[in-house]
Amino acid sequence: MTVDVRLITESEYPDWLRAVHTGFLQQPVTSDEEIRSRRPYTDLARTRGAFENGRCVATFRSFAQEITVVGGASLPADAISNVTVTPTHRRRGLLSRMMAADLAAAKERGEALATLIAAEYPIYGRYGFGPAAGVAEWTVDVPRTGLDRRWSGPESGRIDLVDGADVRKLGPELHTRFRAVQPGAIGRDERWWATRTGAEQLPGHPWTEPFYAVYRSPAGEIDGLLVYTADDKWGDAKQPLNTATVLNMIAVSPAAQRALWHYLCSVDWITTVKTGHRGPDDLLPLLLPDPRAARITLQADFLWVRLLDVVRALEARTYEAAGTLVLDVRDADGLSAGRYRLDATPVGATCVPTTESPDVTLDVRELSALYLGDASAVRLAALDRITEETTGAVARTEALFRTAVRPWCPDVF
Repeated sequence: MTVDVRLITESEYPDWLRAVHTGFLQQPVTSDEEIRSRRPYTDLARTRGAFENGRCVATFRSFAQEITVVGGASLPADAISNVTVTPTHRRRGLLSRMMAADLAAAKERGEALATLIAAEYPIYGRYGFGPAAGVAEWTVDVPRTGLDRRWSGPESGRIDLVDGADVRKLGPELHTRFRAVQPGAIGRDERWWATRTGAEQLPGHPWTEPFYAVYRSPAGEIDGLLVYTADDKWGDAKQPLNTATVLNMIAVSPAAQRALWHYLCSVDWITTVKTGHRGPDDLLPLLLPDPRAARITLQADFLWVRLLDVVRALEARTYEAAGTLVLDVRDADGLSAGRYRLDATPVGATCVPTTESPDVTLDVRELSALYLGDASAVRLAALDRITEETTGAVARTEALFRTAVRPWCPDVF
């Protein structure tokens, strides 16, 4: 029987959502409450499904996103989510058909790139996506840190506990400042703040009120936000063995990071801190007298990027050095293929199509991996994923694209 791949209709949304549950190994049923909660935030003009005999067997959704690139500029992105193929319909090209339609529409809308968080590594490279920003998580053995347990506050500034209503007022402005200096960070809308502070509760996700702490600079400005929960565990000899789990922490200064981490490690009864997802070059371990007290428990790829408009994307970011590079970009889908001359500087760049001889040849997935500054052109060349056409061009690519501060996307979408 023919499988029809297309945008879904209003009446098909419940069945589409059931298929999402099935693909993510959740209960394959939907409630009226969940449908009412999720439907207003699902753009049917960007929501695709595959249907066989009236039943949805694959799902795909995208939405508008803003992402910070190197240098602080913000670019419109096509954020992809809710990608599933029902196990009975694998290997039939359904994802390829949905992906092709979505990326073509995104390019037509003028979105410079597409983003996603890959549940499985091998899938998305064939669609031109490259792993562009990683993630790490640490577990901190608090007694081993060497910190003074009598710590009562930062040397300058202060820590204040606030509530969810305060965070909804203070958080968006802080996040705007944070996103301006963090490549890979994405926008957070009003609903994001509502669902993370209990003002709006998601069906199937029981709400537990966390603790909210903010760091105020000596000038009184909010420079950091920490959100965490704590369990209630005690040993046989009545010693506290509690774990604090960080749900969210953003800071716009090293002083704010230091103060918030030291605060959390000084809370009475907390013997273990789980950091949650952090940037791969987070300062935390080196903020401790004994960095070995922070053990890495997760280190992986996270945000994947796919360039759709090479000229616009390369001109939007800044570069670590000044130089010229001619890139021959291969793209099997034809969305970004071409030869481009990049004239880069630390304050900006120009990029134009060219017929000049290339310095390097690479697939769009490699250029996408390089884009936010985390991937290494030298390593990619060693893996035969970049071809050097002129002597020294790979080293020049490394010098231009690689960044001192690694990109990081704090949010799942």
